[in-house]
Amino acid sequence: MKFQTLQRRVERREHLLDARVGKARDCAGELKQSWRSAWTPGRIVIAGLVAGFVAGRAEPLRYAAQSGDLVKLVSMISSLFAAGAATEAADVAKQATDSAAAPGAPSGGAAPPRRVPAA
Repeated sequence: MKFQTLQRRVERREHLLDARVGKARDCAGELKQSWRSAWTPGRIVIAGLVAGFVAGRAEPLRYAAQSGDLVKLVSMISSLFAAGAATEAADVAKQATDSAAAPGAPSGGAAPPRRVPAA
């Protein structure tokens, strides 16, 4: 095969791949949206009641509660939520400092806030 023929084949395959990647992203977005719209408050409550009933009837969780593993699990989950809330608060604070440091903002004579690089 000629080199130009191979180049055209590669270009066609790249375009096909780009189209399929775009279609996959579109499908993933639709799935995410439909998944979120399917979880109505009533369904969330019912799922919570069913999960609570099953957890209450499960024998292994009784032993876990007696051994202290359940307490470790609850503390781990609470720290996870606390970390998420702290990250959210940091984002809000960064947005506030960014808007205060905007060129059109009036200067109060104070030094501009230091910017911390995002990790």
